[in-house]
Amino acid sequence: MNAAGRLVRLAEHDRAPVRFSLDGHASDALEGDTVLTAILLSAGAVRAPEFGTEPRAGFCLMGACQDCWVWQEDGPRLRACSTPIAEGLRLLTAPPENWP
Repeated sequence: MNAAGRLVRLAEHDRAPVRFSLDGHASDALEGDTVLTAILLSAGAVRAPEFGTEPRAGFCLMGACQDCWVWQEDGPRLRACSTPIAEGLRLLTAPPENWP
């Protein structure tokens, strides 16, 4: 899955690895990464667009624009740009079926 990433890590490879799941696929990040960084290193986009055709990849990168919402498998959503990645997070780029 890393081959499809929008970002490429060029430095800071010496931080502890963090394993997480993105849409059911095992992915890797490094301690200190945000969820947004972790997702964009693993995938081409954060989520599908509501309007238009281009997949979304975050916009303001500081928690103001609401463009980087992702969901946890158990339902709660979070802002990818301001949430640190954590070991074992199970993330979805679309809302789960039981989400309001």
